[in-house]
Amino acid sequence: MPLLQFSTTLSLSPTDRESFVAFVTDRYTEEMATAAGHVAVTIAEHEPSAMAIGRGVDGPLLFLDAEIREGRPVEYKRAFGLAVMERAVAALGVPEPNAKVVFTEHAGEDMMGIDRVGGDWEGE
Repeated sequence: MPLLQFSTTLSLSPTDRESFVAFVTDRYTEEMATAAGHVAVTIAEHEPSAMAIGRGVDGPLLFLDAEIREGRPVEYKRAFGLAVMERAVAALGVPEPNAKVVFTEHAGEDMMGIDRVGGDWEGE
């Protein structure tokens, strides 16, 4: 189960949140070669004083902490990360220097739900 956790200084409407989550889920499944049923997305909105980035510019911030299963090539991660950042810039008005992504990889067995323990990722 990938856990895609966004932190932002934006104040999004429910419609904007739903649209962004749908986009992120779709892009994750496409770029990471997986199904949508287990993709988890959160969006946490913070006051501007609660977030900072050294090389940022004036404007909203949006950071993605992507907790994913290990094994995907860097090209998959880069394509997904770029798609998300480009969407944040175009649809949400986040300046490019203020959109960041970090991937943290876990063994499949570290990712679980009540109904199952994850396995290793098997590529195409």
